[in-house]
Amino acid sequence: MNAAFPGPLLAATGGDILLRLAPVDYLIIATYFVFVIGIGWVLRKHLRTSKDFFESGRSLPAWICALGFIGANLGAQEVMGMAASGAKYGIATSHFYWIGAIPAMVFVGIFMMPFYYGSKARSVPEYLKLRFDEKTRVFNALTFAGMTVFSSGISMFALAKLLNAILGWNFHGCIIISSTIVLVYIYTGGLTSAIYNEVLQFFLIVFGFLPLVILGLEDIGGWDGLTRQLDVYSQTQGMPGAWSSSWTHMGSAAANPMGVEWFGLVAGLGFVLSFGYWCTDFLVVQRAMAAKDMNAARRTPLIAAIPKMMFPVLVILPGMLAIALFSKGSSGLALPVDVNGVPDYNMVVPAMLAKYFPSGLLGIGLTALMASFMSGMAGNVTAFNTVWTYDLYQGHIKPDASDAHLVRVGRLTTVVGLVISGGCAYLAASFNNIMDMLQLVFGFVNAPLFAIFLLGMFWRRTTGHGAFYGLLIGTLTAVIFHGCTLPVGEPAGIKGGWLTVQQTFASSMAQNFWMAIFAFAGCFAGTLLISLVTAPNRTDDELRGLVYSLTEKPRDDHGAAWYARPVPLGVAVLAATAVLNLIFW
Repeated sequence: MNAAFPGPLLAATGGDILLRLAPVDYLIIATYFVFVIGIGWVLRKHLRTSKDFFESGRSLPAWICALGFIGANLGAQEVMGMAASGAKYGIATSHFYWIGAIPAMVFVGIFMMPFYYGSKARSVPEYLKLRFDEKTRVFNALTFAGMTVFSSGISMFALAKLLNAILGWNFHGCIIISSTIVLVYIYTGGLTSAIYNEVLQFFLIVFGFLPLVILGLEDIGGWDGLTRQLDVYSQTQGMPGAWSSSWTHMGSAAANPMGVEWFGLVAGLGFVLSFGYWCTDFLVVQRAMAAKDMNAARRTPLIAAIPKMMFPVLVILPGMLAIALFSKGSSGLALPVDVNGVPDYNMVVPAMLAKYFPSGLLGIGLTALMASFMSGMAGNVTAFNTVWTYDLYQGHIKPDASDAHLVRVGRLTTVVGLVISGGCAYLAASFNNIMDMLQLVFGFVNAPLFAIFLLGMFWRRTTGHGAFYGLLIGTLTAVIFHGCTLPVGEPAGIKGGWLTVQQTFASSMAQNFWMAIFAFAGCFAGTLLISLVTAPNRTDDELRGLVYSLTEKPRDDHGAAWYARPVPLGVAVLAATAVLNLIFW
């Protein structure tokens, strides 16, 4: 424990982590729970129509949507998962931000939001119906619904495991309680409640984790002390310097802990998974579509990109500090390990909280963690209830449903989604890094989906049959690839190899990147070829507003400041990201 903060905060035996909370910590946590439920309760009287419940009435300012946009992405996979990846893969984890998020966020803001917002589609699957046909919409709605409940389940698992491990609370009870709290504020306040809670959670995470980074750096001797200790650790792993540089060791898969070379990284993460997530995932697109006008919708992901590029300091650096301290032995940091001596990377943040935070500050840190988990759960569940209600229920079960009936179905779907998510939470127990599991899910759903979006928006010859069967081919390609590959040292099963093991990868993340490349390529080629041999099913008039060449380009207001115009703001964001890549090369 840091000598500056004496007190019985941590009991450690055999690497276990058990925090002892003071009454002030419980008070802080309880206050947060009351506040998030209160937001939903206050907003309930403003929900008069289904548009209010599912789309926030398209009335929110850009900065609120931007914080909701990034807040929806600040779930357990971001906070706990990125810290785990920072320990497991080092500063190379920054690639998830500087090539795996920012370029795609700029692209969606400048090029894709005009299609989403201008078409007045209420969801991404509904856009697919307008551009292609109904069967493509249904296929995406079903796969997306599955992905959202899996992602929500990951957040549930992470929260329950955290509270069970560090507070001794019952694992199953934690799942029930967290689900109930999220249910109450979404059920009463809809998407608006979720977005305002995401704004609150954004600030909680910043103020909860910044002290952790400052105290950890002070303890280890600043950035220079951290890199020296990481270099010592990387020597023991046979990869000298690999934990403290982002690009230098990407020339060979064997030279870095991610087990991937630069092409697999850039193509798999920087292009397919990144653009596939930020450009097509309705979870984040839904936040931008709640904006009050087109300019606000376009600026939403661009404004969000500014804090996003700085988030490695808050979520990756604690993981790097943790593995550096862990490598020092008894004088550093205690982490739970498995029978092979491999650390449980998911417990990095709790271990750091235990080491550095006193009573009161500990309550804030734990509340920030809980906020991230609930943000991830709420974001996925609001996307799930919108897609199910609009694209599946109204589209095929009850097309003539009244507005009030759709709101009731949306609320019931929220309950069902959280119940299914609870079941998915138990599958996440097979992974010692929840980011590995999340990228696996994205590889099945978002990677092939991005291929048909790319062709559909920029090649008007793409047909409905081409999109549907291309999407099916891409998904099957991902299934076959996963069934024939396996990370080194892992048993066949949920991590792959359940058909036959034809190829092994140095890490689960490397397997995920290459699976995404194959899924994208299969879908792209299948859509292209099938479109060429099938007749177009949409006229040029029907495609106006849906295809780039047939859509009037939105123009920036040149009288406005540069930061109020999407294109100059996007260029500035990309330039800043390029500088960060060079600094930490």
